[in-house]
Amino acid sequence: MANSLLFPPHGPDPRQQGQWLATDVEPHEEWSEALRDGTVVRIRPIGKDDVDLERRFIEELSPESRRFRFLGEIRTPSPQLLHQLTHPERTEAAFIAVLNEGENEKEIGVSRFSARNDQMNCEFAVAVADEWHNKGLASLLMTHLISTARRRGIECMYAVAASGNHAMHELAKHLGFQSEPNPNDATEVIYTLDLRAPTV
Repeated sequence: MANSLLFPPHGPDPRQQGQWLATDVEPHEEWSEALRDGTVVRIRPIGKDDVDLERRFIEELSPESRRFRFLGEIRTPSPQLLHQLTHPERTEAAFIAVLNEGENEKEIGVSRFSARNDQMNCEFAVAVADEWHNKGLASLLMTHLISTARRRGIECMYAVAASGNHAMHELAKHLGFQSEPNPNDATEVIYTLDLRAPTV
């Protein structure tokens, strides 16, 4: 992932084994959050009915923002990519920030993670519409994502980002991530957060 769960009725609690499933994110859980300028946004899990929202969001990002999100050039997401982004798998979670525009919604930000097979580590991505930068939205999206990862028993969250992505650097620093150059690619930085560390 570039920078960009139902319990069984019987058996051990997967929360104690790092084996959370996709529906562990309550499907109707959502939050109203105020940005720095006072705008109130709604943050909720992404779903299968959000394909058009997600497509418009990606298409309206600046070329630089799309490049930072996907670590490559992309203009219009393919149907396969949109299905992947709006249908989180058992080991994933994704939240979008939306505004109401009359009877419709407009997506202005998204955060997501995908856990590795061991369920102890997850890779994250976050993206915010260009006109909504510097308003605290990325921090809010990441706060809910980090909380979800901790609740599932995941121990480490990480991302690989372009070294020129200064907004990601500042966000990661603000959230307590450690950073180091990617030993396999000098144009990239790896950000990591120990989710076992005590929170303040």
